Amino acid sequence: MNFPNNPQRGFGGMGGLTDGPAPPRHLLVLMGVLFATFSLHFFEGARGLLELLSLNLGIFKGFIWQLVTYPFVATPRSGFWFLLELLIVFWFGRTVFHSLGQRRFWQVFLVSAVGAAVVAVIVEWIALAISPSFAHLPFIAILGQRMVLMILIAAFATLHGQATILLFFVLPIRAKWFLWIEIVFAFVFYFLPYKDVAGFVGVCVAVFLTYSSLMPGGPKRVIHNWRKQLEEKLLRARLDRMRRKRRFDIIDGGDNKDDYVH
Repeated sequence: MNFPNNPQRGFGGMGGLTDGPAPPRHLLVLMGVLFATFSLHFFEGARGLLELLSLNLGIFKGFIWQLVTYPFVATPRSGFWFLLELLIVFWFGRTVFHSLGQRRFWQVFLVSAVGAAVVAVIVEWIALAISPSFAHLPFIAILGQRMVLMILIAAFATLHGQATILLFFVLPIRAKWFLWIEIVFAFVFYFLPYKDVAGFVGVCVAVFLTYSSLMPGGPKRVIHNWRKQLEEKLLRARLDRMRRKRRFDIIDGGDNKDDYVH
């Protein structure tokens, strides 16, 4: 089925590999790099190179290039799940790439990935200063294809929020809710079992940066709007509390001179 003319897309039912626009070459290269780094995990001699490129505690030794290279180093896992993740990267990435264009696609991707890594490293540094026990399995929630998937899904949810995604191939959900679903998944599957505080915070930052980068005005404007909404809610709650306490009504009639308080 074609998209975006038909908003019914599925997570695992998003049309065939030949449906929709032609696969972007840049997306195919990204998938190829992930497949290559995944394969290198099975060769003993290549693990040192992957360790240098993946985000880990080596960042505190000056390996700052890891902030950029880590999303391109796939995490080792079963072949079936990795191929499924690559397929999902293709499904979401194709639509996002054609919606944004080459330059905008990479701009959003790199800003979100690097920004999330920087914040995660700061959180990990603070956590290690509090207790060295936090050093086990750091950043596991944001490594490799996990970060790629989070950014692409968040971008899709922002650009095509009214589309329908079949969660677990069965449950239809509006795409916009996946901004929150990604955070819930990271909390359940990475924070709770692995206590990966830095990685979980990185997930939240990546989702926020992806969403806000695609909104008018960027992150600064989004934060400003959220602040104004919070101030309005606090003011409304304060007025409601005053009404209940003093038992009076505030009647807002605009510029009408007959406005009164009783």
